[in-house]
Amino acid sequence: MLLRIENLSKTYGKGNTLVKALDNVSFNVEKGEFVAIVGASGSGKSTLLHILGGVDRPTSGKVFVNGKDIYKLNETKLAVFRRREVGLIYQFYNLIPILTAEENITLPILLDRKKIDETYLKELIATLDLEERKNHLPNELSGGQQQRVSIGRALMNKPSILLADEPTGNLDRKNSEEIIRLLKLSNEKYNQTIIMITHDQELALHAKRIITIVDGKIEKDEVIR
Repeated sequence: MLLRIENLSKTYGKGNTLVKALDNVSFNVEKGEFVAIVGASGSGKSTLLHILGGVDRPTSGKVFVNGKDIYKLNETKLAVFRRREVGLIYQFYNLIPILTAEENITLPILLDRKKIDETYLKELIATLDLEERKNHLPNELSGGQQQRVSIGRALMNKPSILLADEPTGNLDRKNSEEIIRLLKLSNEKYNQTIIMITHDQELALHAKRIITIVDGKIEKDEVIR
């Protein structure tokens, strides 16, 4: 079992202003699964993603990754977990503007003071169709190309889990389809475990399993292929 979530809850505020963003959520994810988590705005799906990625601590409950309870780690070890075990793809790319596409992709490796696997980097850049753009800065790339760079950055460390937060939310339909194709390819080619947050039901159908969240609770969990 790669990921195990037990009785996860997250609340904000107190008394009359108390908001339950997540309410006793439990589920498991096996290695190599492609899971879409869907729900309306405010349903708790982004809160869940941030907790799975070690970005936001739960009010109660546990998150196990490869059998390790990540919220028993101290802040230093949790930061290392985020860097090595989690790949994050955001809606707005979050690229470093003064770094080239290739430098943005290799940034997690350099931050970890590891040696770059040049063969894997070359393969990744080719897979993402960025060979002609690898020396360009983010402001010289289209939105779709920038999102491909962010996918490369997320995959460069070969993370245990790839978390995608509305990865096509800022793109037109053509580029959205291309990003989904690349996510599916990374799932199939590298057996990459992916959890994708989206409010787009059509997009969610590209995953192998859909978890629907309503008001902080799991309403449905269905395998679709």
